[in-house]
Amino acid sequence: MLAACGVLLAVCCPVSFAAAQGGEGLSPTLAAIKASHVVHLGYRESSPPFSFLDQANRPIGYSLELCEAVVDEIGVEVDEPALRIDYVKVTSDDRIAAVTQGKIDLECGSTTANAERAKQVAFSPLMFVAGTKLMVPKASGITAVTDLKGRNVVLTKGTTNEQAMHNADKKFSLGLNVVTADDHEQSYQMLVKGKADAFATDDILLSGLIARHKSQDKFRVTGDYLSYDPYGIMFRKGEPQLAAVVERAFRKLGSNHDLIPLYNKWFVSRLPTGEKLNVPISPQLEEAFHVLDESPSATE
Repeated sequence: MLAACGVLLAVCCPVSFAAAQGGEGLSPTLAAIKASHVVHLGYRESSPPFSFLDQANRPIGYSLELCEAVVDEIGVEVDEPALRIDYVKVTSDDRIAAVTQGKIDLECGSTTANAERAKQVAFSPLMFVAGTKLMVPKASGITAVTDLKGRNVVLTKGTTNEQAMHNADKKFSLGLNVVTADDHEQSYQMLVKGKADAFATDDILLSGLIARHKSQDKFRVTGDYLSYDPYGIMFRKGEPQLAAVVERAFRKLGSNHDLIPLYNKWFVSRLPTGEKLNVPISPQLEEAFHVLDESPSATE
């Protein structure tokens, strides 16, 4: 796992450009931010605890706090300490296009960083590790993907879980009837209404939805992991200076020992919306955070 994270870090976040720049010139994204004094952050409405809406419909979450730390570092880089944040709603289906088309500068959701997506966008260092599992009604008797033979499974459009379920369908000859929804909340509601026998997405998102809807007595997360999904913040590819700024923000959080308390705030403690996930940090993610703490500074 750590080797895979290292590959993503090396490919997506080169660190030498900022030092080589010597402060002369800015990459296109940073230049636009300096000119407008605005950073556009993409958020998700229903991906707790990463990115979701509070009772006042304001975007909050773990990923957004990480993005706000990146915004602070962007302000240092462009010498504009009072940057304004513009929150832009995105979905799993349009989030990559929002980055590549310049509608948002950072995507602060629950996005898997993989080699295929890295052809289009760049990613921050690792911020979470998840995997595809199933949400099913407690009374269903479904405990594994093989119990879904000939049944309906709902997926959220534009997610890596689609490929995971396609692989399982083929491997076990399940004959799945796959239906899709535009976001995780809609997928959840299809399960609630009986239009699907299972909802397949990342395990932490399933747990977050169950906690948010207080439906622990109705639904459960089950099955073996069907995929490995390391999460990162997306930003535009081909801008080494921006990549260096993103990585520097993460390393500062690591060196200040802020990453684990930030994790605990959103995954262990009670959320601002009242629910509590109580998901302790995994040894793998904790080690990845320690690696950030120990890594050399981009300015050295």
